[in-house]
Amino acid sequence: MLVLSQYVEQLYARELLTGGTGGIGYLLKDRVLNGAQFADAVRRVAGGGTALDPEVIAQLLDRNSADGALATLSPREREVLGLMAEGRSNVAIAQRLVITERAVAKHTASIFMRLGLQPSDDDNRRVLAVVTYLSRWPSR
Repeated sequence: MLVLSQYVEQLYARELLTGGTGGIGYLLKDRVLNGAQFADAVRRVAGGGTALDPEVIAQLLDRNSADGALATLSPREREVLGLMAEGRSNVAIAQRLVITERAVAKHTASIFMRLGLQPSDDDNRRVLAVVTYLSRWPSR
């Protein structure tokens, strides 16, 4: 499911993200700059991945930044988690943050550990990291 909206509605975004483990997206209309960007998001969601606008992520993460699992994450881990939520690969995250892929892998492993996500053949821990984190927020 890919939501295309004019505004960030936190309740709907949380419900979308906690409703499943993949194939989800939330984009803001005025920030989709071109057809190729939109098509890329559609392909990622159709492939079971995520496509989240950075503004959606920022508003959701900032809402309760001192609450629960987020309080245990370092600022860099929060950055990595935000980029993971956008559907970025380790290579893309490394390039964006100007760090090595190995550093991204270490941050990702730490995020999984802090969120209590054990390795599994059946689950995508990258998606579950975002879903688990957002689902721990209390509803309004």
